[in-house]
Amino acid sequence: MTDPQANNDTSKSSKTNRCWKYLSLVLILMPLLSSVYLAIRFLTDEPVRYQNIEEHFKYGSLGGERNLGIPYWIWQAMPVMCADMLPNKKPDDVGFESVGMIYEGDNKLPVGVSSRRHLGIDRVFLNCAVCHSSTVRKTVDSAPELVLGMPAHRFNLAGFEKFVFQCVDDQKFNRSYLIPTIESLGADLDLLDKYLVYPLAIWLVKERLQFAENRLQFVYLQPDWGPGRVDTFSSAKAIFNWNWDETPWREMIGTADLPSIWYQGPRKLRDDGLPMELHWDGNNDSMEERNLSAAFGAGTQPPIIDHDELARIENWLLDLAPPAFPFEIDAVLAEQGKPIYAKYCSACHGASGTDFSGEKVGTVEPIETIGTDRWRLDNYTRAVAINQAMLYAGDERYRFKRFHKTNGYANMPLDGIWLRAPYLHNGSVPSLRDMLKSAQNRPKVFYRGYDVYDADNVGFISQGADAEQSGSKYDTRYRGNSNQGHEFGTGLSTKDKNALLEYLKTL
Repeated sequence: MTDPQANNDTSKSSKTNRCWKYLSLVLILMPLLSSVYLAIRFLTDEPVRYQNIEEHFKYGSLGGERNLGIPYWIWQAMPVMCADMLPNKKPDDVGFESVGMIYEGDNKLPVGVSSRRHLGIDRVFLNCAVCHSSTVRKTVDSAPELVLGMPAHRFNLAGFEKFVFQCVDDQKFNRSYLIPTIESLGADLDLLDKYLVYPLAIWLVKERLQFAENRLQFVYLQPDWGPGRVDTFSSAKAIFNWNWDETPWREMIGTADLPSIWYQGPRKLRDDGLPMELHWDGNNDSMEERNLSAAFGAGTQPPIIDHDELARIENWLLDLAPPAFPFEIDAVLAEQGKPIYAKYCSACHGASGTDFSGEKVGTVEPIETIGTDRWRLDNYTRAVAINQAMLYAGDERYRFKRFHKTNGYANMPLDGIWLRAPYLHNGSVPSLRDMLKSAQNRPKVFYRGYDVYDADNVGFISQGADAEQSGSKYDTRYRGNSNQGHEFGTGLSTKDKNALLEYLKTL
Protein backbone atom coordinates (compact mmCIF):
# COMPACT_ATOMS: atom_id res chain seq x y z
CA MET A 1 0.00 0.00 0.00
CA THR A 2 1.47 3.40 -1.06
CA ASP A 3 2.12 5.93 1.66
CA PRO A 4 0.44 9.23 0.61
CA GLN A 5 2.74 11.23 2.85
CA ALA A 6 5.84 9.74 1.21
CA ASN A 7 4.53 10.58 -2.25
CA ASN A 8 3.85 14.13 -1.11
CA ASP A 9 7.35 14.48 0.34
CA THR A 10 8.88 13.17 -2.90
CA SER A 11 6.87 15.68 -4.94
CA LYS A 12 7.96 18.53 -2.67
CA SER A 13 11.57 17.40 -2.91
CA SER A 14 11.37 17.27 -6.71
CA LYS A 15 9.88 20.76 -6.87
CA THR A 16 12.56 22.03 -4.49
CA ASN A 17 15.28 20.51 -6.65
CA ARG A 18 13.81 22.07 -9.76
CA CYS A 19 13.62 25.46 -8.03
CA TRP A 20 17.24 25.19 -6.99
CA LYS A 21 18.20 24.25 -10.55
CA TYR A 22 16.33 27.24 -11.94
CA LEU A 23 17.80 29.52 -9.30
CA SER A 24 21.29 28.20 -10.00
CA LEU A 25 20.76 28.72 -13.71
CA VAL A 26 19.58 32.28 -13.08
CA LEU A 27 22.55 32.95 -10.82
CA ILE A 28 24.87 31.67 -13.53
CA LEU A 29 23.14 33.49 -16.39
CA MET A 30 22.66 36.83 -14.63
CA PRO A 31 26.37 37.71 -14.42
CA LEU A 32 26.87 36.34 -17.91
CA LEU A 33 24.02 38.36 -19.39
CA SER A 34 25.09 41.42 -17.43
CA SER A 35 28.61 41.03 -18.75
CA VAL A 36 27.33 40.71 -22.31
CA TYR A 37 25.13 43.79 -21.88
CA LEU A 38 27.93 45.85 -20.37
CA ALA A 39 30.38 44.68 -23.06
CA ILE A 40 27.98 45.62 -25.84
CA ARG A 41 27.25 48.95 -24.21
CA PHE A 42 30.74 50.03 -23.19
CA LEU A 43 33.03 48.27 -25.67
CA THR A 44 31.14 49.31 -28.80
CA ASP A 45 33.19 51.61 -31.01
CA GLU A 46 31.00 52.51 -33.96
CA PRO A 47 30.76 55.81 -35.86
CA VAL A 48 27.68 57.05 -37.65
CA ARG A 49 28.45 56.07 -41.25
CA TYR A 50 27.43 57.71 -44.52
CA GLN A 51 27.49 56.03 -47.93
CA ASN A 52 27.19 59.33 -49.78
CA ILE A 53 30.65 60.92 -49.95
CA GLU A 54 29.37 64.48 -49.52
CA GLU A 55 27.53 63.46 -46.35
CA HIS A 56 30.60 61.58 -45.17
CA PHE A 57 32.71 64.70 -45.72
CA LYS A 58 30.23 66.83 -43.79
CA TYR A 59 29.46 64.46 -40.92
CA GLY A 60 31.71 61.37 -41.14
CA SER A 61 34.17 60.34 -38.44
CA LEU A 62 37.97 60.25 -38.71
CA GLY A 63 38.34 58.77 -35.22
CA GLY A 64 38.90 61.98 -33.25
CA GLU A 65 35.87 61.36 -31.02
CA ARG A 66 37.85 58.61 -29.27
CA ASN A 67 40.38 61.16 -28.09
CA LEU A 68 38.65 64.54 -27.73
CA GLY A 69 35.02 63.56 -28.25
CA ILE A 70 32.45 65.51 -26.24
CA PRO A 71 29.38 63.49 -25.18
CA TYR A 72 26.49 64.39 -27.47
CA TRP A 73 24.20 65.80 -24.80
CA ILE A 74 26.99 67.81 -23.16
CA TRP A 75 27.73 69.28 -26.60
CA GLN A 76 24.07 70.26 -26.96
CA ALA A 77 23.88 71.65 -23.42
CA MET A 78 26.99 73.85 -23.50
CA PRO A 79 25.68 76.65 -25.78
CA VAL A 80 22.48 76.68 -23.71
CA MET A 81 24.09 76.61 -20.29
CA CYS A 82 26.92 79.02 -21.22
CA ALA A 83 25.05 81.16 -23.76
CA ASP A 84 26.44 84.37 -22.28
CA MET A 85 29.97 83.22 -23.12
CA LEU A 86 29.39 82.73 -26.84
CA PRO A 87 31.01 85.48 -28.93
CA ASN A 88 28.71 87.67 -31.05
CA LYS A 89 25.63 85.67 -30.07
CA LYS A 90 22.37 86.88 -31.58
CA PRO A 91 18.90 86.11 -30.17
CA ASP A 92 17.93 83.71 -32.97
CA ASP A 93 21.23 81.80 -33.07
CA VAL A 94 20.96 78.03 -32.68
CA GLY A 95 23.68 75.95 -31.03
CA PHE A 96 27.09 77.10 -32.20
CA GLU A 97 25.91 79.39 -35.00
CA SER A 98 27.49 82.40 -33.31
CA VAL A 99 30.98 80.97 -33.95
CA GLY A 100 30.11 80.41 -37.60
CA MET A 101 29.08 76.78 -37.56
CA ILE A 102 26.45 75.87 -40.16
CA TYR A 103 23.30 73.85 -39.51
CA GLU A 104 21.42 72.13 -42.34
CA GLY A 105 17.66 71.61 -42.14
CA ASP A 106 16.70 69.58 -39.07
CA ASN A 107 20.21 68.30 -38.37
CA LYS A 108 21.05 68.58 -34.69
CA LEU A 109 24.79 68.68 -35.38
CA PRO A 110 26.44 71.34 -37.54
CA VAL A 111 28.40 70.66 -40.71
CA GLY A 112 31.87 69.52 -39.75
CA VAL A 113 30.87 67.63 -36.60
CA SER A 114 30.86 63.82 -36.52
CA SER A 115 29.40 61.31 -34.07
CA ARG A 116 30.61 57.97 -32.73
CA ARG A 117 29.32 55.53 -30.12
CA HIS A 118 32.34 55.02 -27.87
CA LEU A 119 32.76 53.87 -24.26
CA GLY A 120 29.00 53.62 -23.73
CA ILE A 121 28.10 57.08 -24.92
CA ASP A 122 27.54 59.03 -28.15
CA ARG A 123 30.50 61.37 -28.58
CA VAL A 124 31.01 64.14 -31.13
CA PHE A 125 33.94 66.11 -32.44
CA LEU A 126 35.14 68.14 -35.43
CA ASN A 127 36.05 66.77 -38.84
CA CYS A 128 37.52 68.19 -42.07
CA ALA A 129 34.38 70.00 -43.20
CA VAL A 130 34.30 72.40 -40.24
CA CYS A 131 37.35 74.18 -41.72
CA HIS A 132 36.65 73.56 -45.40
CA SER A 133 32.98 74.40 -45.93
CA SER A 134 31.07 77.64 -45.83
CA THR A 135 28.18 79.56 -47.32
CA VAL A 136 27.79 82.28 -49.91
CA ARG A 137 24.80 84.53 -50.66
CA LYS A 138 24.22 86.58 -53.79
CA THR A 139 22.25 89.21 -51.88
CA VAL A 140 21.20 89.94 -48.33
CA ASP A 141 17.83 88.31 -49.05
CA SER A 142 19.27 85.20 -50.76
CA ALA A 143 19.31 81.84 -49.02
CA PRO A 144 22.84 80.77 -48.01
CA GLU A 145 24.36 78.20 -50.38
CA LEU A 146 26.63 75.64 -48.72
CA VAL A 147 29.85 75.09 -50.68
CA LEU A 148 32.05 72.11 -49.82
CA GLY A 149 35.79 72.53 -50.15
CA MET A 150 35.89 76.31 -49.79
CA PRO A 151 37.61 77.99 -46.84
CA ALA A 152 35.35 78.15 -43.78
CA HIS A 153 35.53 81.94 -43.81
CA ARG A 154 32.70 82.20 -41.25
CA PHE A 155 34.04 79.70 -38.70
CA ASN A 156 35.66 81.35 -35.67
CA LEU A 157 37.86 78.49 -34.46
CA ALA A 158 39.62 80.46 -31.73
CA GLY A 159 36.26 81.78 -30.54
CA PHE A 160 34.96 78.22 -30.38
CA GLU A 161 38.01 76.99 -28.46
CA LYS A 162 37.89 79.84 -25.96
CA PHE A 163 34.16 79.33 -25.43
CA VAL A 164 34.59 75.63 -24.70
CA PHE A 165 37.46 76.29 -22.29
CA GLN A 166 35.55 79.06 -20.52
CA CYS A 167 32.40 76.93 -20.22
CA VAL A 168 34.13 73.91 -18.66
CA ASP A 169 35.95 76.23 -16.26
CA ASP A 170 32.63 77.69 -15.09
CA GLN A 171 31.17 76.60 -11.73
CA LYS A 172 27.97 75.51 -13.53
CA PHE A 173 29.86 72.75 -15.32
CA ASN A 174 28.94 70.01 -12.85
CA ARG A 175 26.46 67.12 -12.65
CA SER A 176 23.98 69.05 -10.52
CA TYR A 177 23.51 71.70 -13.18
CA LEU A 178 24.34 69.84 -16.39
CA ILE A 179 22.16 66.75 -16.04
CA PRO A 180 18.91 68.71 -15.49
CA THR A 181 19.87 70.92 -18.45
CA ILE A 182 20.48 67.83 -20.58
CA GLU A 183 17.12 66.35 -19.61
CA SER A 184 15.38 69.64 -20.37
CA LEU A 185 16.74 69.38 -23.92
CA GLY A 186 14.97 66.07 -24.45
CA ALA A 187 17.59 63.52 -23.43
CA ASP A 188 16.06 60.24 -22.27
CA LEU A 189 18.71 59.18 -19.77
CA ASP A 190 18.35 55.78 -18.15
CA LEU A 191 19.48 55.19 -14.57
CA LEU A 192 22.95 54.11 -15.66
CA ASP A 193 23.33 57.24 -17.78
CA LYS A 194 22.01 59.54 -15.08
CA TYR A 195 23.93 58.23 -12.10
CA LEU A 196 27.09 56.77 -13.60
CA VAL A 197 27.83 57.45 -17.28
CA TYR A 198 27.12 61.17 -17.51
CA PRO A 199 28.52 62.14 -14.08
CA LEU A 200 31.74 60.36 -15.04
CA ALA A 201 31.67 61.88 -18.54
CA ILE A 202 31.27 65.39 -17.12
CA TRP A 203 34.32 64.91 -14.95
CA LEU A 204 36.37 63.45 -17.83
CA VAL A 205 35.38 66.21 -20.27
CA LYS A 206 36.34 68.86 -17.74
CA GLU A 207 39.68 67.19 -17.04
CA ARG A 208 40.49 66.60 -20.72
CA LEU A 209 39.57 70.09 -21.91
CA GLN A 210 41.42 71.80 -19.09
CA PHE A 211 44.48 69.78 -20.10
CA ALA A 212 44.01 70.93 -23.72
CA GLU A 213 43.60 74.54 -22.60
CA ASN A 214 46.91 74.35 -20.75
CA ARG A 215 48.63 73.09 -23.92
CA LEU A 216 46.99 75.76 -26.13
CA GLN A 217 47.86 78.77 -24.01
CA PHE A 218 49.21 80.57 -27.08
CA VAL A 219 45.63 81.44 -28.18
CA TYR A 220 45.43 83.87 -25.24
CA LEU A 221 48.76 85.52 -26.14
CA GLN A 222 47.99 86.24 -29.80
CA PRO A 223 45.76 88.85 -31.42
CA ASP A 224 42.29 87.41 -32.04
CA TRP A 225 42.28 85.25 -35.16
CA GLY A 226 38.75 86.11 -36.17
CA PRO A 227 36.72 83.83 -38.46
CA GLY A 228 38.33 81.81 -41.23
CA ARG A 229 41.80 81.68 -39.69
CA VAL A 230 43.94 79.24 -37.70
CA ASP A 231 47.43 79.01 -36.27
CA THR A 232 48.21 75.49 -37.50
CA PHE A 233 51.75 75.07 -36.32
CA SER A 234 51.43 76.67 -32.91
CA SER A 235 48.78 73.98 -32.45
CA ALA A 236 51.35 71.43 -33.66
CA LYS A 237 53.79 72.76 -31.08
CA ALA A 238 51.14 72.18 -28.42
CA ILE A 239 51.24 68.45 -29.22
CA PHE A 240 54.88 68.50 -28.07
CA ASN A 241 54.04 70.48 -24.92
CA TRP A 242 55.90 73.56 -26.15
CA ASN A 243 57.27 75.91 -23.51
CA TRP A 244 55.49 79.15 -24.43
CA ASP A 245 57.30 81.14 -21.74
CA GLU A 246 60.63 80.52 -23.48
CA THR A 247 59.36 80.92 -27.06
CA PRO A 248 60.59 84.15 -28.71
CA TRP A 249 57.90 86.50 -29.98
CA ARG A 250 58.89 86.02 -33.63
CA GLU A 251 57.83 82.34 -33.29
CA MET A 252 54.62 82.95 -31.36
CA ILE A 253 52.20 83.97 -34.12
CA GLY A 254 51.45 81.91 -37.21
CA THR A 255 47.85 82.82 -37.95
CA ALA A 256 46.82 82.11 -41.53
CA ASP A 257 43.69 81.64 -43.60
CA LEU A 258 41.94 78.30 -43.84
CA PRO A 259 42.61 77.09 -47.43
CA SER A 260 40.36 75.71 -50.13
CA ILE A 261 40.83 72.00 -50.91
CA TRP A 262 39.55 71.55 -54.47
CA TYR A 263 41.46 69.75 -57.25
CA GLN A 264 43.95 67.95 -55.03
CA GLY A 265 44.92 65.56 -57.84
CA PRO A 266 46.49 68.20 -60.11
CA ARG A 267 48.31 69.59 -57.08
CA LYS A 268 50.42 66.49 -56.60
CA LEU A 269 53.09 67.27 -59.24
CA ARG A 270 54.59 70.40 -60.75
CA ASP A 271 55.58 70.93 -64.39
CA ASP A 272 59.06 69.54 -63.71
CA GLY A 273 57.63 66.31 -62.29
CA LEU A 274 58.53 67.14 -58.70
CA PRO A 275 55.88 67.33 -55.96
CA MET A 276 54.24 70.68 -55.29
CA GLU A 277 55.24 72.43 -52.07
CA LEU A 278 52.16 72.38 -49.83
CA HIS A 279 50.93 74.45 -46.88
CA TRP A 280 51.19 78.23 -47.06
CA ASP A 281 54.98 78.17 -46.65
CA GLY A 282 55.54 75.01 -48.70
CA ASN A 283 56.94 73.06 -45.74
CA ASN A 284 55.80 69.66 -47.03
CA ASP A 285 55.56 68.18 -50.53
CA SER A 286 53.69 64.97 -49.63
CA MET A 287 49.92 65.28 -49.91
CA GLU A 288 49.43 62.19 -47.73
CA GLU A 289 51.58 63.62 -44.94
CA ARG A 290 49.86 66.98 -45.27
CA ASN A 291 46.49 65.26 -44.82
CA LEU A 292 47.62 63.24 -41.81
CA SER A 293 48.99 66.42 -40.27
CA ALA A 294 45.71 68.24 -40.90
CA ALA A 295 43.80 65.37 -39.29
CA PHE A 296 45.33 66.31 -35.93
CA GLY A 297 42.99 69.29 -36.04
CA ALA A 298 40.11 66.82 -36.04
CA GLY A 299 41.34 65.31 -32.76
CA THR A 300 43.00 62.26 -34.27
CA GLN A 301 46.26 60.75 -33.08
CA PRO A 302 48.38 57.98 -34.64
CA PRO A 303 46.78 55.08 -32.72
CA ILE A 304 43.17 56.15 -33.31
CA ILE A 305 42.94 57.74 -36.76
CA ASP A 306 40.62 55.93 -39.16
CA HIS A 307 42.84 55.70 -42.26
CA ASP A 308 40.14 54.12 -44.44
CA GLU A 309 37.64 56.91 -43.79
CA LEU A 310 40.31 59.56 -44.38
CA ALA A 311 41.20 57.83 -47.66
CA ARG A 312 37.58 58.15 -48.84
CA ILE A 313 37.84 61.92 -48.47
CA GLU A 314 41.31 62.06 -50.03
CA ASN A 315 40.14 60.19 -53.13
CA TRP A 316 37.05 62.38 -53.50
CA LEU A 317 39.09 65.57 -53.25
CA LEU A 318 41.39 64.55 -56.11
CA ASP A 319 38.80 65.72 -58.67
CA LEU A 320 36.49 67.95 -56.63
CA ALA A 321 35.90 71.12 -58.64
CA PRO A 322 34.97 74.56 -57.27
CA PRO A 323 31.59 75.99 -58.24
CA ALA A 324 31.45 78.41 -61.14
CA PHE A 325 31.14 82.14 -60.51
CA PRO A 326 27.36 82.57 -60.02
CA PHE A 327 27.02 86.10 -61.40
CA GLU A 328 27.07 87.33 -64.97
CA ILE A 329 30.55 87.55 -66.52
CA ASP A 330 31.37 89.97 -69.32
CA ALA A 331 32.79 87.45 -71.79
CA VAL A 332 34.41 90.11 -73.99
CA LEU A 333 36.11 91.79 -71.05
CA ALA A 334 37.22 88.42 -69.62
CA GLU A 335 38.78 87.52 -72.98
CA GLN A 336 40.72 90.79 -72.87
CA GLY A 337 41.94 89.85 -69.40
CA LYS A 338 43.18 86.41 -70.43
CA PRO A 339 46.49 87.55 -72.01
CA ILE A 340 47.07 89.92 -69.09
CA TYR A 341 46.74 86.97 -66.73
CA ALA A 342 49.06 84.90 -68.91
CA LYS A 343 51.69 87.62 -68.82
CA TYR A 344 51.59 88.60 -65.17
CA CYS A 345 50.12 85.67 -63.22
CA SER A 346 50.31 82.27 -64.94
CA ALA A 347 53.99 81.48 -64.28
CA CYS A 348 53.30 81.46 -60.53
CA HIS A 349 49.63 80.51 -60.40
CA GLY A 350 48.94 78.22 -63.35
CA ALA A 351 47.68 78.54 -66.91
CA SER A 352 44.02 78.44 -65.82
CA GLY A 353 41.68 77.25 -63.11
CA THR A 354 42.13 73.64 -64.23
CA ASP A 355 45.59 73.70 -65.83
CA PHE A 356 48.18 74.25 -63.12
CA SER A 357 51.20 74.31 -65.40
CA GLY A 358 53.66 77.15 -64.85
CA GLU A 359 57.36 77.25 -64.15
CA LYS A 360 56.97 78.52 -60.58
CA VAL A 361 53.65 76.95 -59.60
CA GLY A 362 54.01 74.89 -56.43
CA THR A 363 57.44 76.31 -55.61
CA VAL A 364 58.37 78.54 -52.69
CA GLU A 365 58.74 82.24 -53.45
CA PRO A 366 61.45 83.77 -51.22
CA ILE A 367 60.13 86.15 -48.58
CA GLU A 368 62.46 88.86 -49.94
CA THR A 369 60.61 88.65 -53.28
CA ILE A 370 57.02 88.24 -52.17
CA GLY A 371 57.32 90.71 -49.28
CA THR A 372 54.22 89.55 -47.41
CA ASP A 373 53.77 89.30 -43.64
CA ARG A 374 56.45 86.93 -42.37
CA TRP A 375 54.98 85.95 -38.99
CA ARG A 376 53.54 82.67 -40.31
CA LEU A 377 56.88 81.83 -41.93
CA ASP A 378 58.90 82.50 -38.76
CA ASN A 379 56.39 80.61 -36.61
CA TYR A 380 57.36 77.34 -38.31
CA THR A 381 60.90 76.48 -37.27
CA ARG A 382 63.38 73.71 -37.93
CA ALA A 383 62.79 72.50 -34.35
CA VAL A 384 59.10 71.96 -35.16
CA ALA A 385 60.01 69.98 -38.29
CA ILE A 386 62.38 67.76 -36.31
CA ASN A 387 59.71 67.08 -33.68
CA GLN A 388 57.12 66.28 -36.34
CA ALA A 389 59.36 63.47 -37.58
CA MET A 390 58.47 61.63 -34.35
CA LEU A 391 54.76 61.56 -35.19
CA TYR A 392 53.55 58.20 -36.55
CA ALA A 393 57.07 56.91 -35.84
CA GLY A 394 55.64 53.55 -34.80
CA ASP A 395 54.38 52.84 -38.33
CA GLU A 396 56.76 53.33 -41.23
CA ARG A 397 53.83 53.65 -43.65
CA TYR A 398 52.74 56.92 -42.07
CA ARG A 399 55.85 58.34 -40.40
CA PHE A 400 56.45 61.97 -41.34
CA LYS A 401 59.55 62.32 -43.53
CA ARG A 402 58.89 65.38 -45.69
CA PHE A 403 58.43 68.33 -43.31
CA HIS A 404 61.14 70.98 -43.71
CA LYS A 405 61.85 74.65 -43.06
CA THR A 406 61.53 77.10 -45.99
CA ASN A 407 62.26 80.76 -46.61
CA GLY A 408 59.05 82.03 -48.16
CA TYR A 409 55.51 81.23 -49.25
CA ALA A 410 54.33 78.76 -51.87
CA ASN A 411 52.92 79.88 -55.24
CA MET A 412 49.44 78.34 -55.43
CA PRO A 413 46.97 77.60 -58.25
CA LEU A 414 43.97 79.93 -58.34
CA ASP A 415 41.08 77.51 -58.91
CA GLY A 416 37.87 78.91 -57.42
CA ILE A 417 39.77 82.07 -56.50
CA TRP A 418 36.52 84.03 -56.34
CA LEU A 419 35.50 82.05 -53.23
CA ARG A 420 38.83 82.25 -51.46
CA ALA A 421 38.55 85.80 -50.10
CA PRO A 422 40.05 87.42 -48.10
CA TYR A 423 43.43 87.11 -49.82
CA LEU A 424 47.12 86.57 -49.08
CA HIS A 425 48.15 83.77 -46.73
CA ASN A 426 46.89 85.65 -43.66
CA GLY A 427 43.63 86.89 -45.21
CA SER A 428 44.65 90.52 -44.90
CA VAL A 429 43.22 91.82 -48.22
CA PRO A 430 39.41 91.66 -48.55
CA SER A 431 39.00 91.50 -52.35
CA LEU A 432 40.87 90.83 -55.59
CA ARG A 433 40.35 94.45 -56.58
CA ASP A 434 42.16 95.44 -53.39
CA MET A 435 44.93 92.97 -54.25
CA LEU A 436 45.65 95.04 -57.38
CA LYS A 437 46.23 98.13 -55.25
CA SER A 438 49.56 99.02 -53.68
CA ALA A 439 49.77 97.94 -50.04
CA GLN A 440 49.46 101.51 -48.78
CA ASN A 441 46.11 101.86 -50.55
CA ARG A 442 44.60 98.57 -49.38
CA PRO A 443 42.02 98.70 -46.56
CA LYS A 444 43.63 99.00 -43.15
CA VAL A 445 40.53 97.80 -41.28
CA PHE A 446 37.67 95.67 -42.58
CA TYR A 447 35.30 92.92 -41.44
CA ARG A 448 35.67 89.20 -42.09
CA GLY A 449 33.05 86.47 -41.87
CA TYR A 450 30.09 87.96 -43.77
CA ASP A 451 28.81 85.69 -46.55
CA VAL A 452 27.09 88.18 -48.89
CA TYR A 453 29.16 88.44 -52.05
CA ASP A 454 30.59 91.54 -53.74
CA ALA A 455 30.73 90.51 -57.40
CA ASP A 456 32.22 93.77 -58.64
CA ASN A 457 35.23 93.73 -56.34
CA VAL A 458 35.46 89.90 -56.24
CA GLY A 459 35.29 89.12 -52.54
CA PHE A 460 32.80 89.14 -49.69
CA ILE A 461 31.31 92.43 -48.54
CA SER A 462 33.68 93.65 -45.86
CA GLN A 463 32.54 97.18 -45.04
CA GLY A 464 29.29 98.69 -43.80
CA ALA A 465 26.77 97.96 -41.05
CA ASP A 466 25.80 94.47 -42.22
CA ALA A 467 29.41 93.32 -42.50
CA GLU A 468 30.22 94.82 -39.11
CA GLN A 469 27.22 93.18 -37.45
CA SER A 470 27.79 89.75 -38.98
CA GLY A 471 31.57 89.72 -39.21
CA SER A 472 34.65 90.26 -37.11
CA LYS A 473 36.96 93.28 -37.24
CA TYR A 474 40.32 92.73 -38.93
CA ASP A 475 43.02 95.29 -38.20
CA THR A 476 46.12 95.08 -40.41
CA ARG A 477 48.21 96.87 -37.77
CA TYR A 478 48.26 93.83 -35.44
CA ARG A 479 51.09 91.32 -35.44
CA GLY A 480 50.56 88.70 -38.10
CA ASN A 481 47.91 90.81 -39.88
CA SER A 482 50.00 92.94 -42.24
CA ASN A 483 48.67 93.41 -45.78
CA GLN A 484 52.10 94.24 -47.27
CA GLY A 485 53.67 92.54 -50.27
CA HIS A 486 52.53 90.80 -53.46
CA GLU A 487 52.39 94.05 -55.41
CA PHE A 488 52.42 92.27 -58.75
CA GLY A 489 49.95 93.87 -61.16
CA THR A 490 49.45 96.96 -59.04
CA GLY A 491 50.91 99.14 -61.79
CA LEU A 492 48.36 98.08 -64.42
CA SER A 493 45.95 100.62 -65.84
CA THR A 494 42.39 100.70 -64.52
CA LYS A 495 41.21 99.23 -67.84
CA ASP A 496 43.63 96.32 -67.63
CA LYS A 497 42.79 95.71 -63.96
CA ASN A 498 39.08 95.48 -64.80
CA ALA A 499 39.81 93.03 -67.61
CA LEU A 500 42.07 90.91 -65.37
CA LEU A 501 39.44 90.80 -62.62
CA GLU A 502 36.81 89.68 -65.10
CA TYR A 503 39.05 86.84 -66.26
CA LEU A 504 39.84 85.79 -62.68
CA LYS A 505 36.10 85.26 -62.16
CA THR A 506 36.26 82.42 -64.71
CA LEU A 507 38.90 80.38 -62.83
